[in-house]
Amino acid sequence: MKTISVVVPCFNEEDNARAVYEQTCEVFDSLPHYALELLFIDNDSTDNTAAILRELAAHDSRVKVILNARNFGHIRSPFHALMQCTGDAAILMAGDLQDPPPVILEFVRNWEKGFPVVLGVKKQTEETGLYYYLRKLYYWGIGRLSETELLPGFHGYGLLDRRVIEALRSLHDPYPYFRGMIYEVGFEKAIVPYTQPLRKRGITKNNFYTLYDIAMLGLVNHSKIPLRLAILVGFIMAICSFLTALGYLMYKLVYWNQFSLGLAPVIIGLFLFSSVQLIFLGVLGEYLGAIYTHVRQRPLVIEKQRINFLPPIHTR
Repeated sequence: MKTISVVVPCFNEEDNARAVYEQTCEVFDSLPHYALELLFIDNDSTDNTAAILRELAAHDSRVKVILNARNFGHIRSPFHALMQCTGDAAILMAGDLQDPPPVILEFVRNWEKGFPVVLGVKKQTEETGLYYYLRKLYYWGIGRLSETELLPGFHGYGLLDRRVIEALRSLHDPYPYFRGMIYEVGFEKAIVPYTQPLRKRGITKNNFYTLYDIAMLGLVNHSKIPLRLAILVGFIMAICSFLTALGYLMYKLVYWNQFSLGLAPVIIGLFLFSSVQLIFLGVLGEYLGAIYTHVRQRPLVIEKQRINFLPPIHTR
């Protein structure tokens, strides 16, 4: 019997953890020829999430739990859990039920057809507001800047064969952009569209900073175009500055007594070029920060406790 691991990252999901467990088990009740490994990783929640996960693990040996020593963020923690699963395939699913568990059935059908990667693509959403349009604009932009293909609507929900997981492990990325890494390693892919429901319990943990973090990570990890754009824009601005200065000089020489330079063009030019410099210094800083993160080679997370994992085998 093959095993499918379902990996669920959690942070303050006391209202959803039990429902995720129940709905996932219900899906696997209709897949009796597959064993379930349900792996929760808790990012040092401040509510009762950890207590609920301990209760679920005590009740069902299929539930495994990793409790982090602190909150290691929404990027490192899920990827660490994915690397700890033992199944023949793994499914990464959000802990807020916005990745609907019934879609797992379609993932498994495509995996059985021979697809090592099955991606859940959000074609429709019940989400409204500014974030929806900003996210759509971002994926449109990064799709044109990225050196590797990035699929709009794919947010991490999908199934990966064991071969794909081992390929991801070999990349040794301490701050992984998971959505881009899937395309980085290749493998044939199947697409499963789904409608993302609204969060029914609890509040979202995403804010402007976390979304910005993911956006910049995807940009600097998969494109050098911003750096080259900085050089190109700087070169163009330098030419424009030289031509403007030359024009002013010639006009002043011809109309020495009538033409006054004034402070306006000097001030406008100063603020324009200063703002351009600051923007591209920020871009350069993002790339330097990414390099610094990789050079440190720190672990993805530090674990506080593991529950329902087999003890390690010590060999001499």
